[in-house]
Amino acid sequence: MKRLDRKQIAARVARDIPEGAYVNLGIGAPTLIANFLPKDREIFLHSENGLLGMGPAPAPGQEDPELINAGKQPVTLLTGGCYFHHGDSFAMMRGGHLDICVLGAFQVSASGDLANWHTGAPDAIPAVGGAMDLAIGAKQVFVMMDHQTKSGESKIVPVCTYPLTGIGCVNRIYTDLAVIDVTPQGLRVLEMVEGMTLDELRAISGVPLEMAA
Repeated sequence: MKRLDRKQIAARVARDIPEGAYVNLGIGAPTLIANFLPKDREIFLHSENGLLGMGPAPAPGQEDPELINAGKQPVTLLTGGCYFHHGDSFAMMRGGHLDICVLGAFQVSASGDLANWHTGAPDAIPAVGGAMDLAIGAKQVFVMMDHQTKSGESKIVPVCTYPLTGIGCVNRIYTDLAVIDVTPQGLRVLEMVEGMTLDELRAISGVPLEMAA
């Protein structure tokens, strides 16, 4: 079965981020999106540690140890970018000033609930960070994740079994197999990888899926 790799998923998400959007890219795979944003599209990337106007990752050898994102990865700052206090950054997140946030996930429910900070495993280290603030504060929440766990279980589930980050907050899911909208009428498939049928995706997902109009 053909699957997208993480860079391909990131490139696909980048296509859907519109001109002028203020966007937070969550820790992990979502940070790759910065490298695929169209050069002719003005997009303002926000980082919860106090940056606005982030650019793509620096070239090897050009890293600035004092210029990092929330995941402690080296980043660049575009012309006009700025720094500010951590408290101000969270005020932006909680105040509804971000158009989109893109987060990773352990599970997303059919109704758009998000679980992305703790698996409940006894040896797991809980690390919610600003995810709760982003999930509720951003105008739209995109999730970028693998469609299945390493053991083959669907990460899109009828009901989340892991501790929740936010309730009914997810608008769109991007996986290595499909792009799926969360709507009041249920999950609607926008795209699938080449060669996959809706019945195959349904069998893998284990939740009701319909094609978008």
